[in-house]
Amino acid sequence: MGDIVAVESSPGHDVGTVSLAGELVKVQMKKRKITADHEDVKKIYRKASQKDIDIWQAARAREEETQRRGREILGRLGLQMKLSDVEFQGDGNKATFYYTADTRVDFRQLIRDLASAFSIRVEMKQVGARQEAARLGGVGSCGRELCCSTWLTDFRKVSTSAARYQQLSLNPLKLAGQCGKLKCCLNFELDTYLDALKSFPKQDVVLKTEKGLAVFVKMDIFKKHLWYTYKEERFKWFKLTLEQVQEIIELNKNNEKSISLEEYESEIEIPETVNFEDAVGQDSLTRFDAPKISKRRNNRNKRKKKPAVVGANPVKNNNQKPQQNRRPKPKQNPNQNSRSEAKPKVRTKPKAKPVAKTNQPKPKQNSKSKQNPNQKNNPNQPKAEGTKVNKPRRNNRNRNNNKPKDGSSSPEK
Repeated sequence: MGDIVAVESSPGHDVGTVSLAGELVKVQMKKRKITADHEDVKKIYRKASQKDIDIWQAARAREEETQRRGREILGRLGLQMKLSDVEFQGDGNKATFYYTADTRVDFRQLIRDLASAFSIRVEMKQVGARQEAARLGGVGSCGRELCCSTWLTDFRKVSTSAARYQQLSLNPLKLAGQCGKLKCCLNFELDTYLDALKSFPKQDVVLKTEKGLAVFVKMDIFKKHLWYTYKEERFKWFKLTLEQVQEIIELNKNNEKSISLEEYESEIEIPETVNFEDAVGQDSLTRFDAPKISKRRNNRNKRKKKPAVVGANPVKNNNQKPQQNRRPKPKQNPNQNSRSEAKPKVRTKPKAKPVAKTNQPKPKQNSKSKQNPNQKNNPNQPKAEGTKVNKPRRNNRNRNNNKPKDGSSSPEK
């Protein structure tokens, strides 16, 4: 098995691989009802030489390009057919074009164009949708390779009744295969379902109870459970066993009504589900990883202002951004604060003569928005006595010169 041999063909010869030998060949021929003198049985000439193998491989390499150019010719002629595959003969003198079409197609002109384009003998062969999928191959919805392209040889008819017997939803998207037809695997377990359904009652049987009539909804074949609901109250379904349903049907045959479905449902024992504990437990896989620290939170903590201590000088933070449009504060005279603390007395506004302006900058009135943030956050911080923060002060030097020595408040005239 596995040897490459040259076999008879018309015309010329073809190249193939031995896939079966011995008594199994007779079994397969008997299964397909083929005798030894049948016309489909070809003679084996010899074992293929290296020259035969090289010609065969060169012919197979031309198949893809031939198929592409054949589709271009097909589109130019405007024929309602689909070219699915091209297969060259082992000697490279003949090519078989496989196509699918819904109606009869006149492709005589197509054969002439293909023969002149490739200089070979052309044979057209129509196949069905299932045969096309078997030749092209693919992967089904189950995740395995298509059955028709691996081991399935006979394509039986599949009907929607096979899906109904197996309690499947009649959704064409789920029931259809790659070929667009119903899946062949619907027939695989059909006999098992039919055997199991022999003991089940028909779905059109109506149960007569004391509460009313009950109709069938659905069933679980292998667990032997059936669901019924009342005709007048269809919002609730009642799960019954197969024995309970058969008991109700026997009572109805004797013209007797059974008890309500609620009482039957309460008699069903629900088996306890065994939960197996995991040796690892429910811990997370990332429980040993270091926690991630966000950089934004660190930056926010750095930008926070430190609380000022009472009686201490505020510490300037280098990371703090300078406030925009903030004017510099004028420097106060240190002797001014000491003198005001020593003599805290009420000053009246004297009517002084206009004095020439000096080069000292005039202090601006401080607003609440331009106060020191540390001073604003600490309202308990003591203020200097005799000083008014919000009032601008005049030049003390000029005021003392205008004051008389005898202590009178009136200026000199």
